Amino acid sequence: MAQDDPKTLVSTEWLASHMRDPDLRILDGSYYLPDAGRDAKAEYAAGHIPGARFFDIDDIADSRSDLPHMAPPIEKFMSRMRAMGVGDGHQVVVYDGAGIFSAARVWWLFKLMGQNDIAVLDGGLPKWVAEGREIEDLPPIVRDRHMTVRRQAHLVKDVTQVSAASKLRDQEIIDARSPGRFRGEEPEPRPGMRGGHIPGSKNVHYASLLNDDQTMKSPEETRAIFEAAGVDLSKPAITTCGSGVTAAILTLAMTRMGKDDHSLYDGSWSEWGMFPTVPVATGDD
Repeated sequence: MAQDDPKTLVSTEWLASHMRDPDLRILDGSYYLPDAGRDAKAEYAAGHIPGARFFDIDDIADSRSDLPHMAPPIEKFMSRMRAMGVGDGHQVVVYDGAGIFSAARVWWLFKLMGQNDIAVLDGGLPKWVAEGREIEDLPPIVRDRHMTVRRQAHLVKDVTQVSAASKLRDQEIIDARSPGRFRGEEPEPRPGMRGGHIPGSKNVHYASLLNDDQTMKSPEETRAIFEAAGVDLSKPAITTCGSGVTAAILTLAMTRMGKDDHSLYDGSWSEWGMFPTVPVATGDD
C-alpha cells in the first residue's frame, strides 16, 4: 500500500477516515477517451463517493483553444472552483472511475494554480466500490469559498519550449502513451493526426506505473521503470501524452519519487501530431 501523502496520493482507508473533516472536499475528475464508450457525467450522477463534486475537465479548460481540455485561465479556474465550493484551506481528494487516469490531470491543474493541498485517491472509485464503501447519487451541498490562485508557469510547457528541448536534449521528454502509439504502429484516437513521437523522447506507458488494482506502484518501483526506459532522472523532465491527461500520471509518480524539476506539455500529441512544422520520429528512434 502506498504511504498516504495529502499532497500527492492517499489510500481509500485514509479517505474513509477523513470523510467527516469539515475542510475536506472530494472531486470526481473522471474523463474517458471518445472511443471508451463511457459517459463520465452520467456515471457520476448514478453514483459517486459521498459529497463529491464533478470536475469537468472539458469545461474547466481554455475555451479559446482548439486543443482538448487545455489548462484554463486563472479567472475561469477560480470562478469554477468557487461555484463548486472549493477554496483556500481545503484539503482536496480527487478520484476517477478508471482507477488512476484523469484524476492525476486534475491534481496537476491544482498544482499549476498554486494549490498544493490536493491528493489523488489511490485506486480511485473502482477500489472504493470493491471494498464495499458507501456511494450516493445526491448532489453535494455547496457553499462558496474564495480561492487564491498563483499560477506556477514552470509546471507547463508549450510547443516552442518542447521543440527546443527536443533539439538541445537538455531535458528528458517522457511520453505516457502506449508503446504502439509511441512507435507510430497504432492509430491515434483523433482523426488527421500523424503517428509517432517527439524526436528524442522516451516512452514510459502510464499503465506500467500501476498495479493490477490500478493503484500506483511504490516510488522505488516507478523509479526503476523510468530508468529502464532510458530516462536520465538527473535532467529536468517534460511529460507528454495524447492530450495532457495521462502525462500527469508520470508527473505524479515523479513527484512521489522526490523529483520536482518537471513540467507537463499541455498540448501534447494533440498539438504536436497536427503541427506541420515540427518533426516526428517513428519506431524506437
